[in-house]
Amino acid sequence: MRCHIPAARRGPLLCLVPFLWTLALGLWGLSRQDSVWRDEAATWQVAGRPADEIWRMLGNVDAVHGLYYLLMHGLFEVFGASTTTLRLPSVLAVACAAVCVAVIGRRLAGFWAGLGGGLALGLLPAVQFYLQEGRPYALVAAGAGLSALLLVSLLEDRTGRRTWPRWTAYGAAVLVCALLNWLSLLALPAHAATLWWVRARRGVWLRWAAYGSGAVAGALPLVLFSRGQSDQVSWIPPLTWHMLIGPGILLAIGALGAWADRPDRSRLSAAAVGLPLLVVPQLGLIAVSLVRPLFLDRYVLFGMVGLALLIGAALGAVVRACAPRFPKASALLVPGVAVVSVLALLPVELGRRDPASRVDDVLAVAGEVALLKRDGDAVLFVPAARRDTALVSPGAFTGLTDLALAESPVASATLKGEEAQPARIREALLEQRRVLLVTDSAEVAKAPSAERDKAKTAVLRERFAVVEDRQVRGRRVTVYERRD
Repeated sequence: MRCHIPAARRGPLLCLVPFLWTLALGLWGLSRQDSVWRDEAATWQVAGRPADEIWRMLGNVDAVHGLYYLLMHGLFEVFGASTTTLRLPSVLAVACAAVCVAVIGRRLAGFWAGLGGGLALGLLPAVQFYLQEGRPYALVAAGAGLSALLLVSLLEDRTGRRTWPRWTAYGAAVLVCALLNWLSLLALPAHAATLWWVRARRGVWLRWAAYGSGAVAGALPLVLFSRGQSDQVSWIPPLTWHMLIGPGILLAIGALGAWADRPDRSRLSAAAVGLPLLVVPQLGLIAVSLVRPLFLDRYVLFGMVGLALLIGAALGAVVRACAPRFPKASALLVPGVAVVSVLALLPVELGRRDPASRVDDVLAVAGEVALLKRDGDAVLFVPAARRDTALVSPGAFTGLTDLALAESPVASATLKGEEAQPARIREALLEQRRVLLVTDSAEVAKAPSAERDKAKTAVLRERFAVVEDRQVRGRRVTVYERRD
């Protein structure tokens, strides 16, 4: 179909409209009613440390997120700690990824395919969740979009002259993504599938192998080192059939989008780029999870770039089919579908922006602690990771004695600090008249497994009585007083 928008305006519009559209979706309800959940609390409290303390901590825990923590530390230093500073990088990253999808779509399937794909990315439910998340997954998606765009540019170039700057940029994008989350290296076999699909020339294969290997080599020290910190992901459950329902639906949608694109074999198309980027990382993560449980959708969020590209290609095909009979109406198809999708997904969109969409809210329970505490009170955290509430909102805990803490998180170069032995915790508890316990709400709480946590709860049950109990947004604060 011939686009009615003047050619001089198509390029700027194709970049500007998806960017502003995704930016608006991200800024809508960005603070989530001033809530921060436990994963974001880790980012918040680590980013607030000095850079040398962050580096020291990475030797003990969370090395896999080291680059992201250092980036957020710089932003916190410049703009201050807030939910806006915490989440805006993710919003901007997805907006940039949407632009990459739009440009790829236009190159391979036309203007409306590009515009449709760019608008679709920010509407995908999985993307909407991490669009406003203070974690690195949206940044990885942006890098995946950029690396895919660079690969398309290189495959379209038949001259082969001065391609090394783009190949260097391609390798750098893959490497940075790997340093943010090394499972993003699953994009490389996806790109290999694209090269095989289009029957790329031998020279392209050799350059891809060289620059891809360089990215893998650059990330390999992090991969090997982070394996020593694998206890961090020990909570991930083994792969089950019901966990594959979501990926199965995505793959089916992707297959429909690829069919709508109807590419010729060996022709570079939206399907040749989008389908491998959607399918290969999913299948790769499933294969890895058969050896060690690692299956979390956020680890392959970047595959949504491929899904958006396929959706755009399908929309472009519908526009082309309708154009001969309905030339004016066909030009309104993509904007109309975008508006209808926003309305149809409104419950999902509102749910993603509600604090209840996350497991808990670190800030809300801190407010309850500030209301309930008295001078001379003590505080306990079960499990110890719930100390993140005090680390993110230290003012709410001013005047409270952390009975179990032997060494602070900063001093111990850890996320939650080092706690005393169970016997010492018991002794300290028996000296108190009033204790505040911060833990998970009844709906999500698990029975204590650590000996220290068992000692805390045993003494409270035996020697103390509950005088106040409040649950808010997945967290719980209970006030205990000595029975005698």
